[in-house]
Amino acid sequence: MSYNVIRASDAGETSITPAVLSEVKDYLDSDGWALLRGFKMDMPTFSAITSQLCKTITFDPAREYSEKNTQKVDAGLGPIGLHIENGNTPVCPDVVAFYSARAAFEGSQTTICDGRLVFEAFSEAQKARWSQRMMVTRTLPEILWKRYLANEHPAISDPAEVTHEHILQFKAAIPDQDFTLNDDGSLEYRIKVSPVRPSSLSQGLAFANAILGPSHNYEPPVYTLEDGSIVGSDEIEELRGIAETCTAEINWQDGDVAVIDNTRVMHGRRAIKDQDRQLFIGMGRL
Repeated sequence: MSYNVIRASDAGETSITPAVLSEVKDYLDSDGWALLRGFKMDMPTFSAITSQLCKTITFDPAREYSEKNTQKVDAGLGPIGLHIENGNTPVCPDVVAFYSARAAFEGSQTTICDGRLVFEAFSEAQKARWSQRMMVTRTLPEILWKRYLANEHPAISDPAEVTHEHILQFKAAIPDQDFTLNDDGSLEYRIKVSPVRPSSLSQGLAFANAILGPSHNYEPPVYTLEDGSIVGSDEIEELRGIAETCTAEINWQDGDVAVIDNTRVMHGRRAIKDQDRQLFIGMGRL
């Protein structure tokens, strides 16, 4: 994979202008991601970038909020497998952006994997298998599913406002999802997703999903393909090996911002060695 850097020196200025954002969009269309380096950057500026790229902002209910449109990335210290953000939710973000407020002096590289290249590397049998739809099943604690619903349901904004009727309305609004509400308030959630999907920003099919990814703040899901087979650990490791051949690393510098087509390009992380690093995320839909 190429390393797609838009440098402030090349742009001729250090502020984020419409011309710079236009160049970002060009990279999203051609390569699925871009890195901004050397620009004047702080949290309000990063939040504004997210707002200008996305019409609707979405969040991960398990993360700490930092600004109106952004959250802090905090997923332990170990390596994080490749995934698209919120890939096991009913409303997947089209665009994800990361801001390195303080880069690690060692380790913590973000991994970037073009799912289009992964799909092209598959055998014909693999292409057929992963072109099936897939059921994702997992149980969510009450605090997390209510936070998520409060953000996504247009009629409410506070988890305390969530009622059973809101759940039914959300289910009716978005097809291919179902749930069972448990006595302890947790929710067994089931949704059908496509492991291979078209990009929302460009043409072509990509292996873009959360199969290889983490479950740091959640119960690990069960993945069941339409043919009834459950995705096992050996198959996941085989996929991981293929994806690694299509993966690049971002060696962060202070002030860097990476923008990613979340419907085409998966991302992950190498192990954290410098715990003082600070990384923030903003994401949303077109």
